[in-house]
This record gives sequence, structure tokens and C-alpha cells, in this order.
Amino acid sequence: MATVQRFEDLVIWKLARELSREVYGFTTQQPFVQDHPLKNQIRASSGSVMDNIAEGFERGSRKEFIQFLTIAKGPAGETRSQLYRSCDLQYLTQEEFEATKNKCLTLSKMLYSFIEQLKKSEISGIRYKVKKSELPYGSSE
Repeated sequence: MATVQRFEDLVIWKLARELSREVYGFTTQQPFVQDHPLKNQIRASSGSVMDNIAEGFERGSRKEFIQFLTIAKGPAGETRSQLYRSCDLQYLTQEEFEATKNKCLTLSKMLYSFIEQLKKSEISGIRYKVKKSELPYGSSE
């Protein structure tokens, strides 16, 4: 049995944090830094993914956690769409675009898989002991 006590232990949250950090990194560079609307929007959407994972976890119930994980998929897609715009405007290299887009896709797939596993779980609250097989993306331990 594995016990997930903190959202910081979730692999999906760690990946979302990494995505947000990468977005902040390239949005501080020229010419991106001067496009304030796009810079602010892509920063907000990438940060929203990790924030929704954290908020859902902290709610404590499986049902609410699933709801917030589902919400987190939205800004993951929004971030991916904004990456296309950023690439079209040549704010990103093709390599930066591909790497970050693939991270968004991986995160969306992981969120979906995690949601499906939680739906099948008989555990009412995420902080209870669960089998590692029920949380494929729950803990990196």
C-alpha cells in the first residue's frame, strides 16, 4: 500500500510544475517578453494545470479530486494551443515548441489515465491507503 499525503508527491503535479517552469523560462526571452497578452495568458494557463491538481487534492474527496483533474485538462490544452501561436509568431524555436507541446500531451494523457483509475477506485478520499496499481501517476516512490 502506498499513501499519498501531499499533492507535491504526485507525479502529475511534478510534471505540471515542470511545464509551468519551462513556460516562464521562455516567456522571459525576447521577443516573447514584449507580447504581454500572450505571455500572461500562457503563464496563467500553464500554472492553472498544477494549481487545479493541488486544489483538487486538498479538497480531500475522490469525487472533487476527479472534478479538478478534469478541469486541469482544460488549461493543459489551452497551453498547447498557445504554444502553436507562439511557434507561428516565431517566439519559440521548433525544438522548444515540440518539447513543450509533447510535455503538454503527456500531461493530458496522464491526467486522463489518473482520472479513469480514480473513477474505478473504491477509496472515497485520496489520502487513504491505496494500492500502487490504483494510482499509476500518484507517487514517484
